[in-house]
Amino acid sequence: MELCIFTEPQQGASYEDLLAVAQAAERNGFTGFFRSDHYLKMGDGSGLPGPTHAWVTLAGLARETSTIRLGTLVSPITFHEPGPLAIMAAQVDAMSGGRVDFGVGSGWFEAEHKAYGLRFGTLDERMTRFEEAMVHIVGLWSTPEGETYTNSGAEWNFSDSPALPKPAQSPHPPIIIGGRGKRRTPALVAKYAAEFNTPFVPEADAPAIYERIFDACRSIGRTDMPRLSAALVVCAGLDDAQVNRRAAAIGREVPELRESGVAGTPGEIIEKLNRYESMGVSRIYLQVLDIHDLEHVDFIGSEILPHV
Repeated sequence: MELCIFTEPQQGASYEDLLAVAQAAERNGFTGFFRSDHYLKMGDGSGLPGPTHAWVTLAGLARETSTIRLGTLVSPITFHEPGPLAIMAAQVDAMSGGRVDFGVGSGWFEAEHKAYGLRFGTLDERMTRFEEAMVHIVGLWSTPEGETYTNSGAEWNFSDSPALPKPAQSPHPPIIIGGRGKRRTPALVAKYAAEFNTPFVPEADAPAIYERIFDACRSIGRTDMPRLSAALVVCAGLDDAQVNRRAAAIGREVPELRESGVAGTPGEIIEKLNRYESMGVSRIYLQVLDIHDLEHVDFIGSEILPHV
């Protein structure tokens, strides 16, 4: 199983903070460093120094890391026009030497759209925009060099686009789509995604969600099923006292974290990760909420990572 470190910089983080976590993750042998793509803090706290832009951050990390994979969970299409997003992701992929995993979604947090003057709309409207955006992003990346991309949709019209630059990975970076939707999300995963992610879904609910993805793939004749992954809050420690201290630092309770995330001593966490592996999950995104606790990343890297 692959383990990635996943951060939430909208809660307040500088680029230097994120660089320190990414380099700690790389030093410890994690598969990837991922970040959310949000503009507004959630819950308590000042949010200082403010959010960082996801793709600006990844561009910097692309030049200051060398092996770890980089990506978003996930970039909402409500933030990004598909043409410029295709350019940004392709450029960061090239800057990293082909280490980007492209997480993309429909957007869900209405408050941040209001805070930063972004169009939101209903869930149906956002999903419709998401579906069309995927047509254009993949279309731009897949257009052969020397040819142009022309396509008219309900939201966007592309005329004689040179469809450049191209990503380093061919035909494009692996696409990650996640969520709990029962119809439109599985259809998008089946058509485009290399990976399907369940974000903070209870363990008991995950198998039914994964099965819907497989059904959608089979319905269009897709035989290479997408990788399954899960995002879970992590709170690890050598003993109960250390676990309790880390839980208190992020304002959470240990029993709740044991239920909804992965919390406890290494043995407890390894046991839960093994259960996910038995479901067919091959990548876990460990959400580290206290990004200044680099010893936490080191501890997971030394005491848990080698055993899964």
